Amino acid sequence: MKVDLKKQITAYSAPRGEFAVVDVPPLQYLMVDGHGDPNTSPAYREAVTSIYPVAYTLKSASKRELDRDYTVTPLEALWWAEDMSAFTTARDKSSWNWTLLLLVPDWLGSDDVERARSAVARSRAPALDRIRLERLDEGRCVQTLHVGPYDDEGPALRAMHHDAIPALGLRMTGRHHEIYLSDARRTDPARLRTLLRQPVTDAEP
Repeated sequence: MKVDLKKQITAYSAPRGEFAVVDVPPLQYLMVDGHGDPNTSPAYREAVTSIYPVAYTLKSASKRELDRDYTVTPLEALWWAEDMSAFTTARDKSSWNWTLLLLVPDWLGSDDVERARSAVARSRAPALDRIRLERLDEGRCVQTLHVGPYDDEGPALRAMHHDAIPALGLRMTGRHHEIYLSDARRTDPARLRTLLRQPVTDAEP
């Protein structure tokens, strides 16, 4: 039976128009780091076109060798900048840093990922050497569902950062996390569904 990881992990859903507090378990991901505007950066395009071949090769090996099949989850990314207003007000994408993520089930490890990397031709994955397996422990987070174009996320993020999180007696920690539940290649921008997540901790007294 094929496992759908995002359906098994309750933190992979959130209400629209509300800010929910969730506890995200430690999870492992394929990761690729980069910097710059995702719409124009060659590094971003290389990262996207590289992480998927490795992910699908890893999935195929798991099904073939371990008899454990699973669904490759939607693309995710961590985003940060020296000035976080680059996300909420100025939307200065040239200053953004990012880490692309694809979830990997816990029954696979670094040796499996290395074999998958070795099986993928460099011509298919120009950023192959930049891909790694790493565990992310976000813990308590505040999140919401944004429906619409990515460039319209600013008001929701401002409300999360400046209103919802302080009102809950929390403060931001860690990096802004987005989970792209829709395939942007096949979805009208007005219908894109994106999970916006921010790790938090207790506000200092």
